[in-house]
Amino acid sequence: MANFYVENFGCRATQADGAAIERQFEDRGLRRASTPAQSEIVVLNTCTVTAAADQDARAAIRRIRRENPDCQIVVTGCYAQRAPEEVASLPGVNRVIGNSHKAQLAEIVFPGEPGAGTSNASNPGFVPLSSLASEAQGEIYVSDIFAHTELLAAPVFDASGPGSNNDRTRPNLKVQDGCDNRCSFCVIPYVRGKSRSLPLFQIVEQINALVNSGFREVVISGINLGRWGRDFDVPLRFEEMVRQILRQTDLQKLRISSVEPMDWSDELIRTIATSSRIAQHAHVPLQSGSDRVLRGMHRKYRPWHYREKIEKIHSAMPAAAIGADVMVGFPGESDADFEETRRLIEDLPFTYLHVFTYSSRPGTPSAAMRELIPVQVARQRNRVLRDLAAEKKLAFMRTFLGKTVDAITLNVFDGTSTEALTDNYLKLRLKGKHAANQWLKAQVERTEAGALIAVAKAA
Repeated sequence: MANFYVENFGCRATQADGAAIERQFEDRGLRRASTPAQSEIVVLNTCTVTAAADQDARAAIRRIRRENPDCQIVVTGCYAQRAPEEVASLPGVNRVIGNSHKAQLAEIVFPGEPGAGTSNASNPGFVPLSSLASEAQGEIYVSDIFAHTELLAAPVFDASGPGSNNDRTRPNLKVQDGCDNRCSFCVIPYVRGKSRSLPLFQIVEQINALVNSGFREVVISGINLGRWGRDFDVPLRFEEMVRQILRQTDLQKLRISSVEPMDWSDELIRTIATSSRIAQHAHVPLQSGSDRVLRGMHRKYRPWHYREKIEKIHSAMPAAAIGADVMVGFPGESDADFEETRRLIEDLPFTYLHVFTYSSRPGTPSAAMRELIPVQVARQRNRVLRDLAAEKKLAFMRTFLGKTVDAITLNVFDGTSTEALTDNYLKLRLKGKHAANQWLKAQVERTEAGALIAVAKAA
């Protein structure tokens, strides 16, 4: 029996795609290997959001070729979609399969295998090797991503449930893919295509299957999650999907991943704030606190709009985790622009930040901008915001000293404590060994090394 290994890079959506690729191989009778070195087929599911992400993928290809020279290396994902010829030219790469053909990846690798259906290798959307690559290059399967309407949904885990060491405690279900926004710095729309949504009935079916398999928390994710349902013939709003999950499933806890500022409606905030079955957690991308920079980024909100949204979320959910993505070093970002960002972050009740340094992406409007920020200046700004974020996170954590919090246990035990995650997205170490996938009440004693230290309370 052939075996395979999928290595994922990047965001939740990529992780979900990787899980679906694993299901494709398993449905064809292949066995999952425990490491790339032991695998006959290694799939690298790549990211391309920054130049560093591309470098990580290239380094992984070199490492796998060195450790397992006889394996077949298949590169898929966003880097493969953006620069297929570049990836195909790398030594050791056998096939490059873009996001446009990710749903048929196992079929491309194993055409005509039993149970696989009819091979699509003759489909005109597949780009033959002879038309794009020399004989030294890997085969390329890439076409126009904007012509594709499929959504590669995360699979439902099987009935073995979360007791297995290989299963996650908090499965991630991708319900939306693609993006219709055109932020000037972002390459993602060009590698993931138009916004498209998983039908509501499929979302409900998959969550019910996860619940029946024993999972107690599900994270719903997407590239532009708040736009879910807008592409249907009869459009639906994101809030309706959330309500229907609550009505039609017995899921104990729903966690919502990143939602853009303009999609945080009063109705959505109210729905989350009034339901004990939705995690008290809001991730709201900011990017910049400067109006001038936001306009250059082609973002669809102004700093005062953003401030209003965060204040509404905090007012409705004072104990909620509130996080943001922030970019420093965007072309033309002046010291005054950065200070506006720093001051806005300082003023707002953030509990964590994801801080990124601008990375020029080929083909995006910002790649043609000439007012580049010196690397050392961008790095210093990054450090300032990371330090500020650390201060705000610690202050937030300290508000729970001596209090009781809800947390779900994870499948990690270090010999003295069990790792857990609170409803409001704080890492918690629970004294003693506890079964994974259990919602528990925990009494917080202290903070240590970025985590709450707590003891379980009797039920």
